[in-house]
Amino acid sequence: MSTSRPQISAFPKCYLDAISHQKTMTVFDWIEQARELDADGLEMYEGFLTSLERGYLDEVAAAIRDAGFKMPMLCCSPDFTHPDAAHRAQAIDYQQGMIRAAHQLGGDGVVCRVLSGQRWPEVSRDQGLRWASDAIQACLPLAEELGVILGIENHYKDGHWQYAEFAQKMDVFLDLLQLIPESEYFGVQYDPSNAVVAGDDAIELLEAVASRVVSMHASDRYLTGGARLEDLQQAEGSVGYASILQHGVTGRGINDYDAIFTILSGVQYSGWISIEDGMNGMEEMAESLAFLRRSVDKYWPSNHPADE
Repeated sequence: MSTSRPQISAFPKCYLDAISHQKTMTVFDWIEQARELDADGLEMYEGFLTSLERGYLDEVAAAIRDAGFKMPMLCCSPDFTHPDAAHRAQAIDYQQGMIRAAHQLGGDGVVCRVLSGQRWPEVSRDQGLRWASDAIQACLPLAEELGVILGIENHYKDGHWQYAEFAQKMDVFLDLLQLIPESEYFGVQYDPSNAVVAGDDAIELLEAVASRVVSMHASDRYLTGGARLEDLQQAEGSVGYASILQHGVTGRGINDYDAIFTILSGVQYSGWISIEDGMNGMEEMAESLAFLRRSVDKYWPSNHPADE
């Protein structure tokens, strides 16, 4: 596949709890199972890793390579907006550790996710923006040194968090971006489903950040039982995701992928598209990956200007 076209990676949303929390499955089990999938890479989550020791990370990296995959993206969740200064300092140390781990697993050009932090009730908008932007900029020198790209995601909520993402809403997210100087080692990890969950227009957000997108999550969301987006507010203050929010086969849910891929191909996006799926079985993950393959062929054909 041409390097000027997006490549596709898989993230096992279906096994997130089993690997990260219940420990009934290991990251090596997932890598072995993923051999049957039509993907170019496997996105990792820090909760999949039982250690950050070099020897262990080398084993994970080798298993990914031996299965025929790359490791393009590592997701982690720093809380840069915590009210306590000691916690914020720890979050910077944590993110820097994740940058090192991402490089060891994926090498130069790998994307390491970064977030703003939780939307703590006692933290004002201005204060949170200042803390988050300062922390991200404190991590950029290490990322540049190692050739790692920090991708800030328009995120909903980490599975361990009480509160939703501080920069969940588009206006706050865009204000945070404005506070961080443009750099080849910093950009946006775009997730259209998270924009919809935030009550924003996913296409409007993409149009605002398209030139800075460095990676993408391609999922589709559904609200169950007649729930509304407003009902998600009732989950604030409780740990984890709201049960009314469900994943499904990509291309069959709430996102307009025709518009999304038209915009991304228009700016000659050539980064990774990572599928978040499998909540109803590996068959659905395979269907989502097939949808993405067809989409890349359609919107990034071999005679695309970026290939000339």
